Amino acid sequence: MKEKMKDKEKGNENDSQQSKVSTPLPHREGQGGGSAGSVGRDSSGSISSLFYSYLGAYILVALSGCLGNVVDGIIVGNLISEDGVSAINLSKPINQFIYTLQLLINAGAGMLVAYALGQKDIAQARRFFTRALMLSIGVSLLLSIFGGILFPDETARMLCSNEQILPLARDYMQVLLLGNPAFILMWGLSTMVGVDGKPKLVSAAVIIDNAVNLLLDIVFIQCFGWGITGSSAATVVGHIVGIAILLSHWWNPANRRLTPVFSFDGLLSSWRRILSQGAPLAIASISLTLLMLSANTIVLSTLGRTGIFAFAVCMNLLQVYNLFLSGTCQTLQSLGAIQVGKKNEEGLHTILRRAFRFITAAMAVTCILVWVFPESIARLFGAEEATMLAECTHALRIFALSFIPFCYIYVIMIVYKLYGQHRMALFISFALSLTVIPVLWLMARWQPSMLWYSYLIAYIIEAVAIYTLHRMNHVELKLKI
Repeated sequence: MKEKMKDKEKGNENDSQQSKVSTPLPHREGQGGGSAGSVGRDSSGSISSLFYSYLGAYILVALSGCLGNVVDGIIVGNLISEDGVSAINLSKPINQFIYTLQLLINAGAGMLVAYALGQKDIAQARRFFTRALMLSIGVSLLLSIFGGILFPDETARMLCSNEQILPLARDYMQVLLLGNPAFILMWGLSTMVGVDGKPKLVSAAVIIDNAVNLLLDIVFIQCFGWGITGSSAATVVGHIVGIAILLSHWWNPANRRLTPVFSFDGLLSSWRRILSQGAPLAIASISLTLLMLSANTIVLSTLGRTGIFAFAVCMNLLQVYNLFLSGTCQTLQSLGAIQVGKKNEEGLHTILRRAFRFITAAMAVTCILVWVFPESIARLFGAEEATMLAECTHALRIFALSFIPFCYIYVIMIVYKLYGQHRMALFISFALSLTVIPVLWLMARWQPSMLWYSYLIAYIIEAVAIYTLHRMNHVELKLKI
């Protein structure tokens, strides 16, 4: 009996200590100084305010990255050569691979940390934060050693078969691979800082990261004479500056809920949970990359030079949709996961309503503008020939409609993840490419004049398949209270 009483007193002491650690800290962004992790069940106004604060910050992040890539290419093209631009383009699969790795680790860890913060389980949040950090550093160092030190020539030859471009591609890829820990750590920290209630610091870090990259492009290439190596070195240094800005989050003692806590108990189990959470988004990223490679081949062989140009313009249009889609999904993963952790059904519904309203309005405005000004958009990319303008006009109007179901399907995948319906989320991540590629191939073979409708038809098929599986499996979108 005495032992039981001692155990009870010890448990109460632990609960008291946990409560002290778990108390939400002040001075986070949001209405009335509330943090993302401390919004109450009845604070729908505060949740709405936080939603738009996060959304604006994450759209700025996406916009900065998009503009940075475009301007980076312009600088290299003017200061080095057209082959330099080609070398960077040939290196994009490596960029995509590194991005997918960080997505696999950080997207999953970010949601698990948000769940824990919502439950006010600071110890669990710190565990996932630390173990994601360990996994990020370990994986990125292995990639640096094998790709950047041991096999740089073999890596370059896998992606570049042109002997004239190969030296440029090799130099660019090697520095990129050597510096990939900075990329993965930068995005890992940005995910955690955002989840911890500082999305504006994340957007500031990413914007300054890109600004430093572009400035150093000119310094390293023009002043130091480093050539294409200077471009990739500028990218790495930009990420290091971004990391330094994000680390400032921990300078304030009030922002130290997420501090590293190193232990090896249940390490493999934690890593499995992190990777399983991030798998749908990582698979979606891989699927979309495979789709892009397949679509380029099919369009080029079917519609030739005119068709591939029109397709390139349409893919640039997708970047506009992606600004809104990326901002919405990152906001859902941060704020939505916190509400899931708190078992706050009403708060989650508020965030989902805001997300679907915003993405609907953004897509409607973009679609209308594309339908009204397709020729002007084509001319922005240098289209002048009448046949080129006509093909672009036709393709743009169809793709403007096609991207609408794509955006909804992607957001729905995040919703399934939030509700713990991981099989449905995985199905969507695979189906994003597996439905489009066969439709593209069939259209190219039997109805080439209808090729531009392939995406729209495929996404409608996918939407029907999702609805059917949802009903057949009796999926319920309810939080487990």
